[in-house]
Amino acid sequence: MSGIVIIGAGQAGSSLAIKLRALGYQGTVTLIGEEPYAPYQRPPLSKTYLLGEMALERLYLRPEEVYRDQNIELRLGTQVTAIDPVAQVISLGAETLSYDQLALTTGSTPRLLPEAIGGRLKNVFAVRGLADVDAMRPAFERGGHVLIIGGGYIGLEAAAVAAKRGLKVTLVEMADRILQRVACAQTSDYFRALHQSHGVTLLEGVGLSSLTGTDHVTAAILSNGTTLDIDFALVGVGIQPNTQLADAAGLTLNNGIETNALGQTSQSKIWAAGDCASFPYQGERIRLESVPNAIDQAEVVAANMLGAQKAYHATPWFWSDQYDVKLQIAGLNQGFENVVTRIGEAGRSHWYYKAGQVLAVDAMNDPRAYMVAKRLIEAGKTADPALVADPGSDLKALLRG
Repeated sequence: MSGIVIIGAGQAGSSLAIKLRALGYQGTVTLIGEEPYAPYQRPPLSKTYLLGEMALERLYLRPEEVYRDQNIELRLGTQVTAIDPVAQVISLGAETLSYDQLALTTGSTPRLLPEAIGGRLKNVFAVRGLADVDAMRPAFERGGHVLIIGGGYIGLEAAAVAAKRGLKVTLVEMADRILQRVACAQTSDYFRALHQSHGVTLLEGVGLSSLTGTDHVTAAILSNGTTLDIDFALVGVGIQPNTQLADAAGLTLNNGIETNALGQTSQSKIWAAGDCASFPYQGERIRLESVPNAIDQAEVVAANMLGAQKAYHATPWFWSDQYDVKLQIAGLNQGFENVVTRIGEAGRSHWYYKAGQVLAVDAMNDPRAYMVAKRLIEAGKTADPALVADPGSDLKALLRG
């Protein structure tokens, strides 16, 4: 068949396919996904969809007829078993498919608990795909006591949904504080207080020793010796990039599938974008797990597959919804030296600095602070910490400065 083949029918894969057509590519485009569903949004799965506030139809990124109209062949419920970069062929079991260029948008997978500590018991869930959420929904509807393992954004979002559902919620985080890997202590303090105000029990500096039960989970033994009777458990201990196909094909891996600034892998006819891809960023190499990155990077890769030679310049931003709080994050806080807190009219924001330069901001119900910080970071500008900390100062004036 040849043409362009895309492995991974998620946000990045769908965006890449649609962009190819928008840029005028007339060749064959094949989009292959393991799940039996057309490409859909993942962030609402564990929030509005799990709460029953979003219908299945609204999850889909585009109606299937859009792909038909764009002459994009959707191969759903199909597993790619191998890639041969020399022959430029992929295997789908006994079937083979040739390509002129190949894009890997294989995404990521949640880290699971080992079977030895009860990770394969029934009623132990992880959130990644639609089927996962459909499987856990009855447990949320029955109520009871849920144990959430992991105090990152995935775990905290799940705790918020469970609390809104009226469940008894206990969350354990092995690190000294929730969000320790991704946020400053001030942001951890804010979300700790928020969850506690909704009745969630947060146990920090406490790990999980094991889950127990003969068939399905009935109890959890914690590292501090406590035993909890639980009805189900939800694991939110991070995700890992799906690199198995790339690895078996001999592509270079480096915290994901290594690409250059254009999105090319170590094989020039193979490209990568989204959660699975690591790329150059400000003299380092990073991998971003976010919807905006999946879209932006995929669209740049689409252009480069057609010869644009355009480097991808990431503008990292993220969000998280918990209860009535919308957290918006701009930039990356890696290596920050100090944090400035600004109290806004309806929310607050935490500004990360290094050597006087704004690196990132966490804005809780403060879209203006988020917008200003994002524009400053993208422009390579900074903001006087004293002005940021002064709630009476005009943030927009910082942009003019």
